Amino acid sequence: MNLIVAVDSNWAIGYQNKLLVSIPADMRFFRDKTTGKAVIMGRKTLETFPGGQPLKNRTNIVITRDPNYKVKDAIVVSSVEEALDAVKDFPSEDVYVIGGESIYRQMLPYCDVAHVTKIEFAYQADTYFPNLDQMEDWKLVEETEEQTYYDLTYTFCRYQRSV
Repeated sequence: MNLIVAVDSNWAIGYQNKLLVSIPADMRFFRDKTTGKAVIMGRKTLETFPGGQPLKNRTNIVITRDPNYKVKDAIVVSSVEEALDAVKDFPSEDVYVIGGESIYRQMLPYCDVAHVTKIEFAYQADTYFPNLDQMEDWKLVEETEEQTYYDLTYTFCRYQRSV
């Protein structure tokens, strides 16, 4: 299973339930990787999308503790186990965990590939992704050359869990 995330230089991912920055090439990368696949997210992440609606052309699985939560065109589950069950018929490489912080932390043990857009800037933030560079079982296996968007520098990185 994969996860996909954009982090700043402190591995921050958000502030007040919003992305830290929107980089068109990163949005394109996300769309290219996840279209036609299954995406697993938390309720708060879903609610940050336009109109709070699921992503088009994907199987959306939303994890929430609210037993009455319903959303059109998404599979709503109440636990990581139910989310894993919902994607059991998908090939592992066609499943992407897309946030937010608590979902990433809960799903990380089930993932073996992490697509990380690293932005060389430290934002004010209140949500973070675990720093894979400090985890023995994760290795950086691929990194693009530096790219820029206005005054921001970023790279696309691929981490792999070493077994």
